[in-house]
Amino acid sequence: MRLRLWPDSEESEVDAVLALPVSQGILLVAQEAEGRLCAFAEVGLRRFADGCRSSPVAYLEGIWVDEQSRRLGLASSLVRKGDQWARNRGLTEFASDSELGNTGSEAFHLAAGFEATQRAICFRRTLSCRTGTDSD
Repeated sequence: MRLRLWPDSEESEVDAVLALPVSQGILLVAQEAEGRLCAFAEVGLRRFADGCRSSPVAYLEGIWVDEQSRRLGLASSLVRKGDQWARNRGLTEFASDSELGNTGSEAFHLAAGFEATQRAICFRRTLSCRTGTDSD
């Protein structure tokens, strides 16, 4: 499931999430009546999150639901479980993010009770390698 959300992720990253102590993060899953896993949410702990006033904060690192299981309330249920995990640790804020233009994710977050706090576009540029001294 994780590879469906993050195709570039590696199995070792899943192992790292599963190895986290429950005080640092949790992997939540949902299953169909037949027992097949069909949704997951990774909730972690971050010292800082844009738009938040407290520290640390719970952070919805990722959430995914199998296409045939969508619109059944599974994602909202997973977020509520994440809320409970955070409250049980004395946290007062739950943050998340979404890529600009991902209107489905934005709609989900708003429906799940998140509020948009800011928008950002990240930039990068490649620096060419050059030989010589750094005397410039």
